[in-house]
Amino acid sequence: MKEVKKQNMKRIALFIIAIVFINCKQVTTAQSSESKIKASEVETIMNFLASDELEGRDTGSEGLKKAAKYIEDIFKNSGISPYFDTYLPSFDAKGTETYNVVGYLKGTDPDLANEFVIVGAHFDHIGKGKEVNGDTIANGANDNAAGSTAVISLAKYFAEAKDNKRSVLFVLFGAEEKGLLGSKHLAKVLKEKNLNLYTMVNFEMIGVPLNNKSYKAYITGYEISNMAEKMNEYAGKELIGFLPKAKEFQLFRRSDNYPFHKEFNVPCQTISTFDFTNYDYYHHVDDEVSEMNFEFMAELINDCIPVMTNILNSKTQEIKLK
Repeated sequence: MKEVKKQNMKRIALFIIAIVFINCKQVTTAQSSESKIKASEVETIMNFLASDELEGRDTGSEGLKKAAKYIEDIFKNSGISPYFDTYLPSFDAKGTETYNVVGYLKGTDPDLANEFVIVGAHFDHIGKGKEVNGDTIANGANDNAAGSTAVISLAKYFAEAKDNKRSVLFVLFGAEEKGLLGSKHLAKVLKEKNLNLYTMVNFEMIGVPLNNKSYKAYITGYEISNMAEKMNEYAGKELIGFLPKAKEFQLFRRSDNYPFHKEFNVPCQTISTFDFTNYDYYHHVDDEVSEMNFEFMAELINDCIPVMTNILNSKTQEIKLK
């Protein structure tokens, strides 16, 4: 009888331990999810980058300088290093001096740290636009404060996580609106330095959801690599899809991913949610923060965290050209 009681007490004790363990795991999961990007954080960054104060972030403007300083300060405060001797390496944009913003997070693995991933978006815009109700500032909220916010948010996350085996460059490109000049310049510089580039993921116009699609975003150049397939595998769901219009309008060649693909001949593609039906204010003064969906943006950026984590940590280079 005593033996039976002992066994029952033992079972009860094990059951209690199991419950405590499960509850601890749930708390840990909740804490880790709280550390991810919130819509309020997205809104804060967007409110500055697309504010009237920056006057449309035209190349060479004071507004663009303010945006660059803002991003530089976030990188510094987050523990992200400059890759060059400055966060703001300059270049000539058709006679105007401007710059990219380049942050560097060294890989934690002695072998994989020589392999680089670039996460990028352009932070410039067109400055002024056609007047509407007395407003001439083309704030460029969706184009491309939205993509810039994704890069800044991911940079802050990975700087805190410190779990990237590969090295990563977080880049905000200048003079994209002048003909991809910032990305062309940086791609050539990094090629001359013999950078070992694994892949480049670019963000462009992600401020509003797609219309009537089963996937959350698309990538340009869908058919040139297995990037979409691997991203969906890493995300554990249908995150990335194929948009026929992107192929029809050759968007693969029209954003900052393309110069890196051209120089390095590796998968370099752009994530976007602009589908030609869901946003009416491309290069328009009404491309304002008020038109953005911050909850959606935060969801998409958070969905990209496991994707980028796998890209930065996979044992082999799993994303390949077809």
